[in-house]
Amino acid sequence: MLYPNNLEEKINFSKIKELIKNDCTSSLGRGFVDKMNFSKDFNLVTKLLDQTQEFKKILLSGEAFPSSNYTDVYPYLEKAKIEGTFLYEDEFHEIKLSLFTLKGCMDFFNKHAEEYPNLFQLLGLVNMDQTLLKAIERIIDEKGKIRNNASKELSLIRAQIIYEESRLRKVLDSIFRDARSKGYTPEDASVTIRGGRMVIPVLAESKRKIKGFIHDESATGQTVYMEPAEVLDINNELKDLEYMEKREIQRILMALTDTLRPFIPELRRAFYFLGMVDFIRAKAKFAIKTDSHRPILEKAKLIDWYNARHPLLEFALKEQEKKIVPLNVQLDHNRRLLVISGPNAGGKSVTLKTVSIIQFMLQCGLLIPVDPHSKCTLFDNFFIDIGDEQNIENDLSTYSSHLMSMKYFTQFADKKTIFFIDEFGTGTEPLFGGAIAEAILLALNKLGAYGIVTTHYGNLKEIASKNQGLVNGAMRYDVDKLEPLYQLDIGKPGSSFALEIASKIGISKDIIAYAKENIGEERVRYDKMLNKLENEKTKYEQLVIENEKKERLLQQRMKEYHQLKETIETNKKQYIQEAKAEAKALLDDVNKQIEATIRTIKENKADKEATKKARLELEELKVKIKPEKTVVLTPEIKVIGGEINVGDFVRLKDNGAVAEVLALKNKEVEISIGELKSNVKLSRLEKISHAEVKKEKKAYSKRIGYDTNEKMMAYSTNLDIRGKRVEEILPIIQTFIDEGYMLGMKELRIVHGKGNGVLKDITRNLLRNMNQVSRMDDEHADRGGAGVTVVQMK
Repeated sequence: MLYPNNLEEKINFSKIKELIKNDCTSSLGRGFVDKMNFSKDFNLVTKLLDQTQEFKKILLSGEAFPSSNYTDVYPYLEKAKIEGTFLYEDEFHEIKLSLFTLKGCMDFFNKHAEEYPNLFQLLGLVNMDQTLLKAIERIIDEKGKIRNNASKELSLIRAQIIYEESRLRKVLDSIFRDARSKGYTPEDASVTIRGGRMVIPVLAESKRKIKGFIHDESATGQTVYMEPAEVLDINNELKDLEYMEKREIQRILMALTDTLRPFIPELRRAFYFLGMVDFIRAKAKFAIKTDSHRPILEKAKLIDWYNARHPLLEFALKEQEKKIVPLNVQLDHNRRLLVISGPNAGGKSVTLKTVSIIQFMLQCGLLIPVDPHSKCTLFDNFFIDIGDEQNIENDLSTYSSHLMSMKYFTQFADKKTIFFIDEFGTGTEPLFGGAIAEAILLALNKLGAYGIVTTHYGNLKEIASKNQGLVNGAMRYDVDKLEPLYQLDIGKPGSSFALEIASKIGISKDIIAYAKENIGEERVRYDKMLNKLENEKTKYEQLVIENEKKERLLQQRMKEYHQLKETIETNKKQYIQEAKAEAKALLDDVNKQIEATIRTIKENKADKEATKKARLELEELKVKIKPEKTVVLTPEIKVIGGEINVGDFVRLKDNGAVAEVLALKNKEVEISIGELKSNVKLSRLEKISHAEVKKEKKAYSKRIGYDTNEKMMAYSTNLDIRGKRVEEILPIIQTFIDEGYMLGMKELRIVHGKGNGVLKDITRNLLRNMNQVSRMDDEHADRGGAGVTVVQMK
């Protein structure tokens, strides 16, 4: 049971349907999206989730799966079922392409039956062999035209047409050449066709010099188009042959339609299957876009969600380059009704709408944007009261419309109901509105329903803290910065922070003091206590985060220290062994040289020249084995710090490269490193002295050894990624685009092939997120067409 009738519009589920429709490739799939609705059937929802999860796996794996020609052929089937009618060539061509897609789907699921069991079960809808496809393929060619050999008669007719056209061309060419030589035709004219007959252009003043029939004239009247009398019979023969060809084609199409007619029931089931596949694939695509997962589905009534996100809100924030704050929500039989309080614009309504749309998506068989270990359940009834429902025709005020909703809730809610009420009790005098809201909340709690309500009323917070089945929730708020944190904290009520916000804004102290007196001391103390709890919790969480960071850093440093110590110990032993071996070899060489020197001196009996020569050789050996001095290089660049502006010289912290600042945009900086330009984060740069830039640039160029000319000669503007897996192509394309941009290339080509379009889709999705890319298009049909993406660089 759903309430109200326009529930899908109220929670914006109709927008989600439109987004899923956009991912369908045919009206078959879009028809299933329109039929998608809320279900309480546990087995059905489980099956729908499993099907979508399996298709999501197919898309992420990059496996080849038919992605086109999910054509709605039902109108053709309706036409073909009437005896005496026939389908045209283009209609048979569309059926043929769709049957190829059907065959591809069936082959895929048969091949991967164990891997995708729920999708494989869909093949039970199909009972088609290849008889019809072969019959159509024998008649219709790849371009959707009747084949010449579709029948013996058609083959003879078309052969005769070719012969007559050739004969006609020869005769006309002969006549045209003769007329041209006599000056009867305009310059640069040629044989053409008018009214389906081949004619020659003749100057108007020469039209009586050639026997024949005038079929047309030029806009100026200076040229007429004549059919010479000599070719009249040939043209007539061609016309007769064309009529014969049409009659034979109609006969062939009639026979082919008769062949198709008995297959109509099987075709209906087959194309129902294709529509369902298109629909499931669209749901899987939407799940990938929203980072949605299949949660754990429980029969027991509980909600245990982690990192839940409103899909539409997340899309909107991404366009603004903002990040959504995910929610953690827990409800069970002890805490069924969540009463959320907190300041205005603090995220109460967003939280309520997030939970409502995710629960509704789940019960429509969609994967939901929560972590996969989240636990969910199904409800029989789904009630919601959001926004202004005043009705002038029925004379209902806003508050009256809310009361009508509350009446419905209390009449039909039970233990299998989940409801959502925004700004509970507002719209009338607070004293009475709060009392009625309290009574309704207690009644719903007594009925055992699950739900979420948002409120500012203190009495609702109090009963939520005192009654079994109810639980308070607070939207976190930074009082010092006057900023909402959009975080849901279950277990304690939230303050509206009205007095604090008024004070921060600068409202007069007398006004605030008067407000405090009228609120009552007890209520002020209560709000102060909530404030204090909020501040203490914020500080505690910051301390915990800082300690966790320090702990992780300490563990990382300890790990690095142990690794370094082990490396040093290992290298130390290795170096000592190597040093001992080298020292032994050196010592042996020295001893040999000394012994040789002594022997030379003795043999020459202390001859001065021989002794001098032997000593000189010994001195040369000493110089040779003398250790080299170690030169310690010290940094030459001074970091001067300060604000970085256009024209300053900076150094990249991570690799030491020196660059000049060309432009600043928020936290992005455009820099020039020699001939190369690049965009980097401001946090990666440090300002350096102008005086020493040249010296550091020279040292840097020696250190990195980057030769632009050599790189440009080695770089190819064509990249072929055919046959590669999805996980391989991201770094390949990123490097290809980065290098092309740095080298100043204006146009690049990525060859991904046509196939089923998966590589093409992934490639273009990657390119759309690259700032260096200006535009992308299909290559010319003669040079690869849709199998090649041409990338225009900025």
